[in-house]
Formats: sequence, structure tokens, C-alpha cells
Amino acid sequence: MKAYDVAVIGSGPGGYVAAIRCAQLGLKTAIIEKYNTLGGTCLNVGCIPSKALLDSSHHYEDAVKHFDAHGIEITGDLKFNLEKMINRKQTVVDQTTGGIDFLMKKNKIDVFHGLGSFKNADHILISKSDGSSEEIEAKNTIIATGSKPASLPFIKIDKERIITSTEALKLKEVPKHLVVIGGGVIGLELGQVYKRLGAEVTVVEYMDKIIPTMDADLSKELNKVLKKQKFKIKVSHKVKSVSRKGNEIIVLADDKKGNEIEIKGDYCLVSVGRKAYTEGLQLEKIGLNSNTRGQVEVNEKLQTSIPNIYAIGDVIRGAMLAHKAEEEGTMAAEIIAGQKPHIDYNLIPGVVYTWPEVASVGKTEEQLKESGLEYKKGSFPMRALGRARASMDIDGMVKVLADAKTDEILGVHMIGARAADMIAEAVVAMEFRASSEDVARMSHAHPTYTEAIKEACLAVDGRALHV
Repeated sequence: MKAYDVAVIGSGPGGYVAAIRCAQLGLKTAIIEKYNTLGGTCLNVGCIPSKALLDSSHHYEDAVKHFDAHGIEITGDLKFNLEKMINRKQTVVDQTTGGIDFLMKKNKIDVFHGLGSFKNADHILISKSDGSSEEIEAKNTIIATGSKPASLPFIKIDKERIITSTEALKLKEVPKHLVVIGGGVIGLELGQVYKRLGAEVTVVEYMDKIIPTMDADLSKELNKVLKKQKFKIKVSHKVKSVSRKGNEIIVLADDKKGNEIEIKGDYCLVSVGRKAYTEGLQLEKIGLNSNTRGQVEVNEKLQTSIPNIYAIGDVIRGAMLAHKAEEEGTMAAEIIAGQKPHIDYNLIPGVVYTWPEVASVGKTEEQLKESGLEYKKGSFPMRALGRARASMDIDGMVKVLADAKTDEILGVHMIGARAADMIAEAVVAMEFRASSEDVARMSHAHPTYTEAIKEACLAVDGRALHV
């Protein structure tokens, strides 16, 4: 029987990063993955393939709507090939997952393919697809089994017309009318992919705004932009049934006044969030239980109630984000090695990869109001930037929230071109507890999108220069 210092169950961003960091720290490490490819949901059916399709569809939309304004004239019919788009997406996935294979070999991490389950707190049974099994010993184990798409109790996912994000990434045709249940990150991103390719898209959201966990001003701005892109958005609507008749999908929902509405389409994307995935681990054998949300409980050191078993990423509390899982994977590895790392969860950014992109870090204005903390704010519209006008990406804004007394930046919220990349500046500033004055005094290259961050910081004090 092979013995390891650490066994990692799950090879998503949290799991493979945990394994690499363990190996870097001199720990003999194994990683166990249920499927044939490494990388988990993110690399295979999540972050990476969805961004590939978002980029492909963005290029097509630019060609249709914006090339002429740039003086680029296309003669003949402009067409897209969905099969090629899907194949390119898969090529990106294959290259990325292949990169994880390389990293495992480089760091001398043993890879096991099969379902990992606990025999006891120190032994893991690996059940392989050919029916065989193998047992390994591990002084420490990191559970990194991630999450899977959630649904509603009355919805039957048939994976043909009533689908999750996994199926939406490999459709054989562009829907005529895609009904999206859930106005969060996944629904809006995939909705935009197919909207660009010609689908009618209707988003049905239970809460009173889309992207409901983010700052209300971001929701308001994104709602305005998506409606301009001809999205149909129905907030404060409670879906109560989804049925299929042949190739037609019928969604029934009640609006906030209790009136029933009917929405018909040919595909329905159910994107009501994700839930922790622990099936097959046999946690009960070692006395571990999941909570009401299916998550594994951990302490501040990411330890479960069994000290040598840790859990990270989507399978524990907090935002279900690949980069959050990575930070926790690194933290768990370093704690096992005897170090004392920490994570400031307030400074883990959230991003929506629609266009314009949406990004946020720190406290929202609603959270600050609820806490009673006095704050001041400044905002700056992207359309006031020369760089935005040059690229024709004028939608959006940057909002900065700062402590009214100390001027320390408490939250930064933005929507605009390249917001996903721009948010890193805000994270760095807040990590070093910068004030809005600090960022306002920093020189930002001109012309750039990040000038909007400087201007928003100037606006906190009522002295923005370009509005």
C-alpha cells in the first residue's frame, strides 16, 4: 500500500493548487480525481470553456455591430460556425487540462483516477472505472470535491432541452428562445453567448434584481446595459413549473403581485446556483456530516472535526469561486506543513464575465448601510474616458466606498471593459489598507481604463477631474 503525507480528493483549482503547494513544501502528495481529466468543473465545464465561448461570440458580435464603425468593411455574408466555436472551446479545455497533467508530473505528484472514499481517517479507497480498486494511506487529507449545478425540486433536468451550464457549453444549435432561470453569473454569461449568436433570451430571477449578491448600483447598470442588448429580464418572479412538449419548453412563474405569466422557448437553462458535492466520499464512515446546504464544516484552519482532514473550495462555506478555492488550497497545504498563513475573505473579488464585465471587492454600499458605518463614495462613468471612447466601450462606471473618518477604501465596484482585470488594482490597494487619497495620488497611464479608478477615488473627495 502506498503511503502519503497528503492526499487531495478532487483536482479542481483548489485541489490541484493544494497538491502543488504540498509538493513544493516537501510533502509526499497524491491527488485523486473521479474523472479521466484533471481540472475539475472550472477547467472542464465551467470557467475556462465558458470564457472561450464568450470570447468567440464577442468577436462575432464585434464583426456584426462594430467593424463598420472602425472602417472595416466585410463583403459577402458574415456567418458563424457553432460547431467550430464549440470545437475551439474544447481545444482550449484540452490544452488547459493537459497543463495540469504537466504540473503534476513536474512536481512529482502521484495521480489516481477513480472515486475516492474514506475507509477511515487515514485510509482512502479508490474505486476505478474498470471495476478495480486501490487503497492508499494518508497522514492528512484535503477534501476538494467542489460543487455541481443546483436545481429546483420540481424541475426535471433532461439534459436536452431543460439543461444546466454543462449542456449549455456544447449545444448543437443556437436556441431560438433561451429561457434562463436565474439572473446570476452563470445564467447571464451563457445567456449573453447565445444572445450574440441570435437567440432571444429571457432571464427570470426570483430576487428583485439581477446579480443580487453584488452592489445594487452594479445590478442597476448591468440591467440597463443588457436591456439595451435586447435581453428580456423579469425580476421578482417565482418560477413554479417547467414543462416540455416536444421541442417546446413552457415556464410558469408568478410575478411579485401574484399574477401568473407563461414563457415559451425551445431551451431552458436552469442556473439557480451550485451545491456542494460530497457524494461517494462516505463521510459518515469517519463521523463527518455535511450541513443543511451539503457543505463540510471547517474551522478557521480549514480543518474538519477530524484534525488531519481538511476541506476547501466549493465544498465549504463562502463564495463558490475558483480563486477562493486556490487560496484555501495553498492555505491548507501551508498549515499542514506547520506554517501560519491567513486569508482575508473580504478581499476575494467577484467577477461576472459579461460584456461589459462586472467586478467587485470589499463591502457593498448596502452592507455598509446595514452595519451603520459612516462612509463616503465617489463614482466615475467609463464614457468619460478617452480610452473607452477609442474602443467604443463606453458603458459602465467605477464606484469607490471609503471610511468617512479614515478614508480607508472599504469597497470597489465596477462595470466596464476589462473590469475583471482592473479589479486587481483595488484588491492590492485594499490589501495594504490604502485610502482613496492614496490611489487618487497615484499616476495612472493615459489613456487606460484604470484611470476610472483614480477618478472615482478623486470623486470620493468631490474633485474628479474629467466629469
